[in-house]
This record gives sequence, structure tokens and C-alpha cells, in this order.
Amino acid sequence: MNNEEFNQLKDFIYENTEMAVDLERSITAVPALAPENGGDGESKKCAALEQWLIANGIKNLEHFDAPDSRVSSGVRPNLVATIPGNLDDYSIWVCAHMDVVPVGELSLWNTDPWQTVVKDGKIYGRGVEDNQQGLCSGVLAALSFVKQHIIPEHTIKLLFMADEEVGSTYGMLWLCKNHPELFGKNDRIIIPDGGDPEGKTIEIAEKNLLWLKFHTVGKQSHGSRPDQGCNAKLAACDLAMRINDFENKFGKKDPMFEPDHSTFQPTMQNANVSGVNIIPGDDVLCFDCRILPCYTLDEVRAEVAKVVSDVEKKYGVKIEVSEPQSAQSPATSKDSPVAKELASAIKAVHNVEPKFIGIGGGTVAAELRNMGIDAVVWSTMDELAHQPNEYCIIENIAKDAATIAWLAIL
Repeated sequence: MNNEEFNQLKDFIYENTEMAVDLERSITAVPALAPENGGDGESKKCAALEQWLIANGIKNLEHFDAPDSRVSSGVRPNLVATIPGNLDDYSIWVCAHMDVVPVGELSLWNTDPWQTVVKDGKIYGRGVEDNQQGLCSGVLAALSFVKQHIIPEHTIKLLFMADEEVGSTYGMLWLCKNHPELFGKNDRIIIPDGGDPEGKTIEIAEKNLLWLKFHTVGKQSHGSRPDQGCNAKLAACDLAMRINDFENKFGKKDPMFEPDHSTFQPTMQNANVSGVNIIPGDDVLCFDCRILPCYTLDEVRAEVAKVVSDVEKKYGVKIEVSEPQSAQSPATSKDSPVAKELASAIKAVHNVEPKFIGIGGGTVAAELRNMGIDAVVWSTMDELAHQPNEYCIIENIAKDAATIAWLAIL
């Protein structure tokens, strides 16, 4: 690494944070909500972003848009900006999403969520952290090369995705299915959509996700004559306790995760009967299961089937099982190039000791990992996502931009 060159890039980044503030201002003013959240998608925001990038010298742009008839533009945009490097052995990717969540209760905001306010080193507004902070860090890192006419050692690629907030059907999922050629097996892929205030945690694994919906069908009767009915609620309660006990059946622990074990938790319960004196003949119960990656979903499904069969026989009910959502992916190895190189960059730029973690939630990294491509989730942030008075810290944008620049000149 050329330390003199890196210091030049770093100095540019810290001296030009106003560019990131201006970009935050420009794109926050254009709400990008999914149709599921009452919005019209990301096209207008993407157009504003594209205009800003071109005006500031990032002109190598390609669209990989997903058709969506629900929005006025007819597409959900996925934009890739490329800053060519000296070598073509691999690219450094920074993958951020353009869509945001709704404002929520407006009275809880101290400012207009769609107009950025800068105060005490922070930028306030909806989406400024989730995920525009990571977006701006990638852009600022790229600009440190472009504006100073420095060619990065490795090509930098910035991906601006659609649809992350409601499932990525038109974003990363679309790209992995329809444009898998975009990502090389050796690429270093960073997703700046999670982190901690020090920038030390690198997410390399996710728990497997399994949402279960149990529809128990018995026979309704009068509350005084349970002998004439078949209590679906009673059967569902027994079922719920048995599924919850999977936390012991699948009892391994992994300190990389918080909590360190698999969880099987009952959640949503549909209304059944409307009177206290009615034995319910119908019951719908849901579970949110977050399972350590040492277990497969098929292992869990097999045990679920056994429990369901036992409960059906015991209570004389019929139980229909469905999966509203499921996902599993392998972990990114701590010894993978992207994990090791990012850890080195964090030490160099942030002066903290990196820590590898797993999470219970889901990110778009899972889709890449399922393609056999290593990806990490990392950023320096206070984790204000989806909250009122969302903010990002300007210095964090700069520190993360410098970290990305460090990787690009390795």
C-alpha cells in the first residue's frame, strides 16, 4: 500500500464532507417508499442521485431495473456506478439501498423528515442513516479517487438497490436471479446496512429464518359442553408449548450471536370466537423462528411435522402448516479475503479491534452467500433505523469512506 496516496485520499474525504451532506440533502428530499408502504418506488430518487453523481464526475453508470407495474415508472431501479481500477482481479463493492421506510408518527419528529437538518455534527431526516449513510460513504470514497485523478488499484463498484425494506424482490433478489454475472467470486462485497458506533463489528452470518403459521381445525361447541366439540385452542396451546421447546431440542449455542441460541417464539394470534362461552373450532397461531446456521431448515421442518402429527392424534384436530417466510444461507468465513481485509482496514482507519458477529435478522448479504459469494455487513452507526428523528453522524460517513478507500488501494 502507498501510505502517501492513502493519506491524500483520506485528507480529501475529511476536507469534503460537505459533499456528502449535500448528497444527503438532495436525495432525502425525494421520498422513496415501496408500494407496500404507500409509495411510488425509487425511480425519482434514483434520477436525483444519478444527476448528482454525473454532476460530480461519476459518469460510468448502468441500470439493471426490475419491472414493476405497480409504480408509475414501471420499474424499480438498480443502479451501478463503476470507477475502473488498475487491476481486474476483483472489485470492491459498496451495496446500499435507496428505499426508506415511512415516517411513522409525525408528531414524534422534531424536524421535517424529508428536509435534512444539520446540527452538532449530525444530519437529521428519514433515511439519512438507513441506508443513505452507507450510500454516501461509498460515493465519497469513489470521489476521493475521481476528483484527484487517482486510479484505484482495484475497481470500485457502487450498487444503489431498490426494495430492501420490504423484501428485496425488486432489488438484490432480482439482481442475483437475473444478473448473477454482476458479482465475481473474488469480489469484496460490503453492505453498509448495519453496525455499531465504533465501527468494529463485521456481520458474517445470519440465523436461518422460519416463519410458521399453524391453522388448527377442530369443532365448535358451547362452553359448557366441551364433550360435544373439539377445542382447537387447547390443541394450539399444546402445540405452541411443544414448538417453543425446540429451543431445548435445537439447543446448541454460538457466542457470535445475540442471543447465542436458536429461538422459537409464538407471535401473532388471529381472533377466533367472539364469546367466552364458545369452544373454538378454529385457531390460527404464528411462530417466528430464528435458527443457528448449524441446523438446517429441513431438520426443523421434520421435527415440526412430528409434533403436529402427535397433537392432531391427541386432540382429534387437523393442523394445516404454512410458511409465510423462510430463508437460510451459509456464513462468510472469518478467513475470507473480504473479512480479513476489512478487518485490517478497520484497524488501520478506526484504530479499534474488529469483532466478527452473527445476527438474528436478515440482510441482502444472504442472497449473495447463497450464490457462493462472500459478503459482509458493516458500517459505523448509532442504529437509528426506522426511528423518529433518525440521524447519521457526518464523521462516520468520512471514517467509513476512508476505510473503503483503504481497501481499494491494497
